[in-house]
Amino acid sequence: MTEGSSMHLGVFCMATGNHVAGWRLAGSFTSNEDIAALTHIAKVAEAGKLDFIFAADGLSASVGDHPGTIARFEPFTLMSALSMRTHRIGLIGTASSTYTEPYNLARLVSSLDHLSGGRAGWNVVTTSTVQAAANFGAEAPPEHDLRYEMAAEFVEVVQGLWDSWEDGARLADRDSGRYVDPAKIHALDHKGRFFAVKGPLNSSRSCQGRPVIVQAGASSAGRAFASRYAEAIFTVQQDIEEARAFYRQTKQDVAAQGRAPDQCKILPGLFPVIGRTDEEARATLAGFVDMVDARSALNTLSERLGHDMSGYDLDAPMPELPPSAHIHSYAAVVRTLARRPGCTLRDIYNIFAVSRAYLVACGSPATIADLMEEWFTSGACDGFMVVPATFPGTFDRFVEGVVPELQRRRLFRSAYVGRTLRDHLGLDRPANRFAPPAAGASRDRGA
Repeated sequence: MTEGSSMHLGVFCMATGNHVAGWRLAGSFTSNEDIAALTHIAKVAEAGKLDFIFAADGLSASVGDHPGTIARFEPFTLMSALSMRTHRIGLIGTASSTYTEPYNLARLVSSLDHLSGGRAGWNVVTTSTVQAAANFGAEAPPEHDLRYEMAAEFVEVVQGLWDSWEDGARLADRDSGRYVDPAKIHALDHKGRFFAVKGPLNSSRSCQGRPVIVQAGASSAGRAFASRYAEAIFTVQQDIEEARAFYRQTKQDVAAQGRAPDQCKILPGLFPVIGRTDEEARATLAGFVDMVDARSALNTLSERLGHDMSGYDLDAPMPELPPSAHIHSYAAVVRTLARRPGCTLRDIYNIFAVSRAYLVACGSPATIADLMEEWFTSGACDGFMVVPATFPGTFDRFVEGVVPELQRRRLFRSAYVGRTLRDHLGLDRPANRFAPPAAGASRDRGA
């Protein structure tokens, strides 16, 4: 956070609700393939002046998964549809660098950026599951650090393709008959360890220069990747002191990459449980715990930790688990939770099932704003990814109750100032690597 800055807010858009049984509550949306429901979420987010809506993704399906992950739209297809139904809200989709080709991905996200008027972002993931690997002809995913080596080259190629058209390359000069200036369109000619891509991209440079790069890895390889490329980092943290330490270290790591620290926003997930009073909110949270579906919750916990947890005693302390080859973010959260006096596996199980391990903010709008203000003003974050238990219920109450409280405290905008996602997040428009630098300007490394 910089002095006088406004916090950034986005919403984790899962129409069935982020609570494993949120869809069961009367009035809740029941499908992630309901464009009317998803449009409602986007419009409410935009009315609240949020920075962005976010769609996660996975490349497999299982009937035992969280209901929101069994069937869902491909994120950039969804965001393209929502771009036609909104005007200012940022649109961030997820795509895997492990099972996608750089040229296809660069074109896909660039198309969304044009359709939306510069509101696109790409959440880079390195898919880790065996189930996804099987859908692409492999028995297992690539080893963890290798996936990040692939991802680094992948992002370099994608950003190079986004730069392959300079500003002003399209002339459309009727008098001369010149449609483009060939001197401003560049072949990439990339030949690397994992990818060979000629270029240029068949999509011109967008008004925000490049789509925003987002990432959420918490391993050493993931954090190194994020410090080099990410312009926003989604985190899973429960402890404010750990969040402050992560924030300080990440900003230092970004600076070590030659980037300005304020050009990388850190956004922990926040699971709001809202009542007119704190007592009413606590009763709602107790109801969420009671609604947990045992099978689905256990699957969620096992997936998050990278281990089958079905054979452990839920009322015993959290067992020591061998390191997972794939999962890091949630294992760190479990270590924090397990240190709490008297904490059992059931407690952790309930936290994962109810909030998907994100920070729970339970109370009246003022109480929730107090927590958010403390995290934001004390250097634990630049804002939050809001992870509502239900849609439309919880999210509508957040926008109607918590957002005005933040605005009253001058912690959050009351109106959009710019039009692009970069404008909302306070990110610079990146220089084009092929264009001569403007007088007095320096090229931006990384993002």
